[in-house]
Amino acid sequence: QVQLVESGGGLVQSGGSLRLSCVASGSTFSGNAAGWYRQGPGKQRDLIAHINSDGRANYAESVKGRFTISGDNDKNTVYLQMNNLKPEDTAVYYCVMQIVSIPFREYWGQGTQVTVSS
Repeated sequence: QVQLVESGGGLVQSGGSLRLSCVASGSTFSGNAAGWYRQGPGKQRDLIAHINSDGRANYAESVKGRFTISGDNDKNTVYLQMNNLKPEDTAVYYCVMQIVSIPFREYWGQGTQVTVSS
C-alpha cells in the first residue's frame, strides 16, 4: 500500500518561507514523477509544481521564481520550498506520486494547510 504524508505547512506572514515535505512509503519517487497541487478556499485543485522522472521541473506561472520542487531519493521524499509567500498562496497543498510505468497510477497525500497572513 502506497502512502504519502505531507508536512511543513503552517501559518506564515507575507514574504515568509516554508518548506513542505512529502514522504512516501510502499513505493519510491525514484524513476517516477511527482507534483504538488494546491486548493484554495472555494477554488479548484491546481498543479503548481511538477518534477519528471528525469528531474526536470515545471511550475505554474503563479509560483514560478518563488517555489522550488526537489527530491531526495535516499529519503524517498519530495520537497516544495516556498519563498516570498503571498496571501493568495493560502491553500491546502497536496503531494502526488505518478507511477510512469504501465499501468499509470497516481497516489495522493492527505494535504497540509498553508496560511499566509498579510
